[in-house]
Amino acid sequence: MESISHFIYDYLTSLGLSEKLAVYINMLVLLLFLLVIIFIIDFVIRRLILGAFSQLAKRSKSNFDDIMVKNKVPRNIAHIIPLIIAVEFVPMVFTDFPYWENIIEKALMVFGIVLTLWVVRSLLNTFKDYFKTLPNFKDKPVDSYIQVFMIFAWVIGLFGAFAILTGVTFWEFATGLGAFAAIILLVFKDTILGFVASIQVSINDMVRIGDWISFEKYGADGDVIEINLATVKVQNWDKTITTIPTYALISDSFKNWRGMTNSGGRRIKRALNIKLDSVKYLSLNEVNKLKEIHIINSYLEQRQKDIEDYNATNNINKAIALNGRNLTNLGVFRKYIETYVENHSAINKDMMIMARQLEPTTQGIPLEIYAFSSDKRWQNYEYIISDIFDHVIAAVPYFDLEIFELPNNSNFKKGTLN
Repeated sequence: MESISHFIYDYLTSLGLSEKLAVYINMLVLLLFLLVIIFIIDFVIRRLILGAFSQLAKRSKSNFDDIMVKNKVPRNIAHIIPLIIAVEFVPMVFTDFPYWENIIEKALMVFGIVLTLWVVRSLLNTFKDYFKTLPNFKDKPVDSYIQVFMIFAWVIGLFGAFAILTGVTFWEFATGLGAFAAIILLVFKDTILGFVASIQVSINDMVRIGDWISFEKYGADGDVIEINLATVKVQNWDKTITTIPTYALISDSFKNWRGMTNSGGRRIKRALNIKLDSVKYLSLNEVNKLKEIHIINSYLEQRQKDIEDYNATNNINKAIALNGRNLTNLGVFRKYIETYVENHSAINKDMMIMARQLEPTTQGIPLEIYAFSSDKRWQNYEYIISDIFDHVIAAVPYFDLEIFELPNNSNFKKGTLN
């Protein structure tokens, strides 16, 4: 480069140009020459690296190299060599212009920091995308760790760039910023909170990608599709997307359905309200009639025998039904529901199955079914519940019971209120 510079300068002065003009033209010609060389080298190296990666991708069984190309890792790395060449030859181009040489060198150093950050970012995005293809990592908040690392990298890069531009050493510049720590904390408050929350969420395994969560405060009810430093994205069942601040996962209460998903069933917990005045003791004829119901026939046979033996042993006066032990239509109906649910093909028999009375209210006595469906998919789960309660509601009249419901216009018109 130095010999070329002397040749151009001598040639220009031989044409009768002044020394000052010859120096300027010499600098412009060398700069143009250097830019052309850098462009050609950058083009050739980029082609060679991309070609090498393409050949490697064809031979490799892993998709890691494909992801590297997708995230422009080879392209960013290819820019390093032209940058080194520019740094080496810029002093020769601007030998007679120390002021511009200083500015260009600083600009190249700053660009080197930015290029380094680009390479680091593309590599981290490559690892992020690759980890998401692995079963052990696809439900982990990898995005959060990548973003935290990139924040630190950008902060260090900015410190370095300012140090270069101002002529202050990196450590002196970083130390001077200590006075502005409070302002920095205020500006990056959400980022810091998100960073702390991401670590706690990950360590405590509170939420994973793919978990179904319910967060009433933010109107979220669906699957977690992304966890990053600042937000958690939830795809609701109506396909809308709800964005939740990451730190809200540790500061507010939400429901994670992972335990249900990993268990053997999904809980059914629903009640019918039975009218209190429809509950009664059963007479012998009514008991015999209910024995025609297949699934409680053996229960009624054994239960009736036990009651009769007890009353006879204790000389109970059965002229009044209240005396002694008796069967009630509500008790038999509760047993019928429990037996029916136990025999239902969609119910997990290894988990809790129960039909129980809850505390009476002004709307009757709740009779609750507590069980777990084998199929946990939402649509099938709802179908199972509907199938069970369709049958149970239709069975109520067979036990001389009534379901409580508030009066409507037809009750007033027909005068059937009671």
